[in-house]
Amino acid sequence: MRGTTLSSAVLMAVATAVALPPAASAAPDPPLYAAMERDLGVADPAARIAAEDAAARVDRSVRAALGSRFGGSWFDAGRGGLVVAVTDGAAVPEVRALGAEPRVVARGARALDAAKRALDATTPPASVSAWHVDPAADVVVVKHAPGAQAQARAWVAARGVDAGAVRYAEVRRPVRPLIDVVGGNRYWTSKYGCSVGFAVQGGFISAGHCGKVGETTTQPGGRFEGSSFPNDDMAFVRTNAGETPVGAVNDYNGGRVAVAGSQESPVGSSICRSGGTTGWHCGTIGSRDATVDYGSDIGKVYQLIETTVCAEPGDSGGSAISGSQAQGVTSGGSGDCKGGAATTYFQPVAEILRSYDVTLLTSGGPGEPPTGCGTAATGTLASGGTAVEPSTGYFQAAAGAHKACLTGPAGADFDLYLQRSANGTTWTTVASGAGPTATETVTYTGAAGRYRWQVRSYSGAGQYRLEVTKP
Repeated sequence: MRGTTLSSAVLMAVATAVALPPAASAAPDPPLYAAMERDLGVADPAARIAAEDAAARVDRSVRAALGSRFGGSWFDAGRGGLVVAVTDGAAVPEVRALGAEPRVVARGARALDAAKRALDATTPPASVSAWHVDPAADVVVVKHAPGAQAQARAWVAARGVDAGAVRYAEVRRPVRPLIDVVGGNRYWTSKYGCSVGFAVQGGFISAGHCGKVGETTTQPGGRFEGSSFPNDDMAFVRTNAGETPVGAVNDYNGGRVAVAGSQESPVGSSICRSGGTTGWHCGTIGSRDATVDYGSDIGKVYQLIETTVCAEPGDSGGSAISGSQAQGVTSGGSGDCKGGAATTYFQPVAEILRSYDVTLLTSGGPGEPPTGCGTAATGTLASGGTAVEPSTGYFQAAAGAHKACLTGPAGADFDLYLQRSANGTTWTTVASGAGPTATETVTYTGAAGRYRWQVRSYSGAGQYRLEVTKP
């Protein structure tokens, strides 16, 4: 048998994959794991999340190596790894060398994307609610109301799309934006109650259909500085002075889940959603490029994440997370969390961060902090207490990198915040470590100015040690 010679691009991608550090992850979160067990039937949520993190890293390497030969990818829960579609059988050894399972398909990503874009370019009949690429099935899936497949087929045919490239799926409940139930952990506008998505520097991101630019919010107080809907469904709310954005989401079981980053998870990965109406629920990612038509009075939204997780009105704008990696904010869906099939769509986080030029706030991960973080200070906190370091109230810093390592008492949950002020009176949080343990590490690169560290007890009491380095 002749040996297979891999291209230099593949070898480079393999080297990159090996050199990449593991994705940051949060400490085990029992409520999140319980939701995955309940909604997905996952016996070992920690192992599932670890496998999905590994698949996401392989996915980046495969895309870089294959280029135009890449035909789509998805996480296969059965085999616990990434499957990659290719239209060229010669790419099979390269895919295997990168750690993924190859599958030769007839059409692939480019052809399916072209078919989907053709559908995106026109208005569907009212009976058609959504459509997306399904890389595993090598088709575009078009969703329609009961008894309306003939109308859907006629619409597809009129766009000149290959009939063999389309599969039809009946949706018994209409898709709608999730906006009209107020209650729980949410924010308010003058019209609606929606859910906070993810904290970013200066405020939070959410769904665009929750409010227009200039509208104000309460609990937390703020103002929509950016909003887009339809086409996209995203918004940035700048919060008022005194509000404290935290790099974590509510697990609706008395705790928080730390956000470690925004690495995109492949199709097939698990995804869990937090929202003010229904709390935590989990499902899987079915597509990362779905188009939804909310009706002639609203319009279409493109490039959404389609999932099997449930949601209900009032969950709009809320967090969707895979493991500890932020994925999207809730846009809309069909079904509910009371039983039966449900579909929920999310606006991807990465596009929101780019569009509004904001930075996702993250929380430190588990484990002992690195030693040698700098000058050490110690203090003692009561449960629920707060302390400021340095004890003089603040410090002046040049532009550059700040770093701090916090170690609190075993069994407690201590959090760490870096805050900046223009006048020494009003403070804004610019970075945070808010994981579920007493150990936090925070790094931040910022402008020159007046700063302080704030240590808080989320639960538990005792002595802490804080090591800091300033620019």
